[in-house]
Amino acid sequence: MATREQTAAALAAVYGRVRAQLDERQRRLLLGAGAQVLGHGGIRAVAQAAGAREGTVARGLRELERGEALPGPGRVRRPGGGRKRADVLDPGLRSALLALVALVEPDVRGDPMSPLRWTTKSTRKLAEELTGQGHRVSADTVSDLLREEGFSLQANAKTLEGTQHPDRDAQFRYINEQARAHRDTRQPVISVDTKKKELVGQYKNAGREWTPSGEPVQVNTHDFLDRQAGKAIPYGIYDTATNTGWVNVGTDHDTAAFAVASIRRWWQAQGQSSYPTATRLLITADAGGSNGYRTRAWKTQLAALAAATGLTITVCHLPPGTSKWNKVEVRHEASPCRAGVKGPRSCAVAAA
Repeated sequence: MATREQTAAALAAVYGRVRAQLDERQRRLLLGAGAQVLGHGGIRAVAQAAGAREGTVARGLRELERGEALPGPGRVRRPGGGRKRADVLDPGLRSALLALVALVEPDVRGDPMSPLRWTTKSTRKLAEELTGQGHRVSADTVSDLLREEGFSLQANAKTLEGTQHPDRDAQFRYINEQARAHRDTRQPVISVDTKKKELVGQYKNAGREWTPSGEPVQVNTHDFLDRQAGKAIPYGIYDTATNTGWVNVGTDHDTAAFAVASIRRWWQAQGQSSYPTATRLLITADAGGSNGYRTRAWKTQLAALAAATGLTITVCHLPPGTSKWNKVEVRHEASPCRAGVKGPRSCAVAAA
């Protein structure tokens, strides 16, 4: 017949085999069951054999004898156990945080009397100030409390456009009427603009891509212009009727001659075949840049294009400060050097 020590050792061996698969309550119950089998002195014997505290074994034995039900589906401990929340231990923490957040606003960031002058609402800064006020709290807790109060990390939203011109609505209505009149008669309507210029060569591009560990793509240390490779100047043309785009890439300067040359190439390669019976062309463009309304060369080059193609060309410039409403801005994402890809900005560019 097995002795007490042998039985305890056997129970300890079973416990060691299944311990990793049990939660803390199941471990207590298994140890308590072993102590219950051994009877008097079983708590100490099981605790020594399994390497557990006697208090843990005794608690498991009590839970077995009382027949306590499980705390609930998916729970191991009873509700309310563990360390209390910081805002429960410190009832004034939440109100102090909200008062501090309300204090740090754009109109008072430079106020010398503000406790957080020249700072923003970072959780680290808020936690430091709250700790200084006697509310001991971490940056992570501040973040959790802010989320509970309906706050979230948000970037700036470009919605303030300043004073509106009294004729702004009439200007856009006129442009819309011109575009609709041209499209109703199968005449081309294009939106034009110079896209983001890119340096050509082995330059750093934001983001990451999968490469062998320790072998990143080597790029230039500084983004200085390579005089031999130059830079890529994409001029975008968006056909509003066919929902198609065209990009002409230059390597010299963004000039009116380049802008009109891009429109000429679009007409020869795509526009003429899409609109074989066209007699008019409507161009919508920004008010500045190479296609600005004050640029005399732009008008001269367009006149030459009209004479060469036989088209009656009309240009509608968007009012100043409204370039984001230009169709090519929102419908035509162009980059000659695959700027959307996370690798270096390296490409071969054909001169315009």
